[in-house]
Amino acid sequence: MRVLVTGASGLIGQALCDALFARGDDVVGLTRDPGRAREANPRVEWRKWEPRLERPDPAAFEGVDGVVHLLGERIDQKWTPEAKERIMESRRQGTHNLVQTIAALTQPPRVLVSQSAVGYYGDRGAEEVDEGDGPGSSFDSEVVVAWEAAAHELDSSDVRLVVVRTGQVLAKRAGILKEMLTPFQLGVGGPLAGGEQYLSWIHIDDEVGILLWALDQESVSGTVNASSPSPATNREFSKALGRTLNRPAVMPVPGLVLDLKFGREFGQVLRGGQRVIPKRTEELGYQFIYRDLDKALQDLL
Repeated sequence: MRVLVTGASGLIGQALCDALFARGDDVVGLTRDPGRAREANPRVEWRKWEPRLERPDPAAFEGVDGVVHLLGERIDQKWTPEAKERIMESRRQGTHNLVQTIAALTQPPRVLVSQSAVGYYGDRGAEEVDEGDGPGSSFDSEVVVAWEAAAHELDSSDVRLVVVRTGQVLAKRAGILKEMLTPFQLGVGGPLAGGEQYLSWIHIDDEVGILLWALDQESVSGTVNASSPSPATNREFSKALGRTLNRPAVMPVPGLVLDLKFGREFGQVLRGGQRVIPKRTEELGYQFIYRDLDKALQDLL
């Protein structure tokens, strides 16, 4: 296949590109800075794109069989008014611009796999939610609703659309696991803000696996959750990480620390969580490599 990837230089994007190259595919990457991206990964055919300001060049899609859209401003930051606008518009406007180019192509790709997030569901406590449940009402939920709506502008076309609602991706070099490693290795790790909130996690290998599966399988369309069938509370996650590292996991992190680092609004989001089940993902045939948290952490660490 020839696959176009947005966000190809990010955590998920780099892992996806490696997997595509490993199976013999060609990769086109859209980026704001092709020169810098080319230095980091010269195997990708890089094209320039400013997602909030313009539609991507149709020439970048020549011969492309499928598109994976992973681009978006990082959400784990203080939600100032300026940051919230960047978070929203990088997804809403960026996806709209991408979709408008795809829809206008004489020979469009067969499939668009568009990234989304389990933040769609909002804080649901211990309630299990799956792809059939509705959205929450917090800002992160509003962002995901707008993000997905922009992707669904393709619904009137012949392009197959898969929306992948991703949980917390576990990888050693970046993401939530990297944030937690240092305090746990020092023996001062522990649950956040009480630890009862659910964390819907996914191993990076399963995240990439679901993206490839969505690209390849003609029978897969609509929304699928990319999160392990075994979500864990923050307390359970902390204990599992402590076991893997052979370190104590009893030093709680007060909610105030989250507020100081991320601001009150995002700190409140971190106090909550979602107990997400990948019901439709499994019904459609994806088989998870890592269903068990201990095995996932042992593999990564």
